[in-house]
Amino acid sequence: MIKDKVIVALCNPKSPENVGSVMRAAANYQVDRVVYTGSRYTRALQYKANSTDTSRRIGKNVPLSEQANFINEVPEGMKVVCIELAENAITLPEFQHPQNALYVFGPEDGSLSQDIINKADAVVYIPTVGCMNLAATVNVVLYDRLAKEESVASGNELIRKSRDKNNLLKV
Repeated sequence: MIKDKVIVALCNPKSPENVGSVMRAAANYQVDRVVYTGSRYTRALQYKANSTDTSRRIGKNVPLSEQANFINEVPEGMKVVCIELAENAITLPEFQHPQNALYVFGPEDGSLSQDIINKADAVVYIPTVGCMNLAATVNVVLYDRLAKEESVASGNELIRKSRDKNNLLKV
């Protein structure tokens, strides 16, 4: 069975903590790589060198790279899915995830450009009251993708493999 390809693109993220949490989510939900644009994240890393690493060890297995213009370099066969509170967008519960997807998320304190929205194959929003934090949004979208897959791994073996070493709970 061929694994689907999933890339997460972050447009000009500003918080190392948020990017760290995105990296942890990317690893947990088997994202192939994470790319980001802009200079705010790199600049913030310089000033927060001693910040808490929220990516944990698992997040270190996913490549993270800066990419100047990812929207013009979408791999062949990959659909661009923008996650944004945009008029006429599709709600996440109604959305059918493509096999190969580039999920594009806007900055914590802004939105995606109209140019990126215009190039998207789909624009999706999470129906909430208010807007969510970047890392929370990535987690919700990736979980939704996993939950809608036909062959989702489950059971005690997955639980034992996924849980913290100090967790020995049983029901």
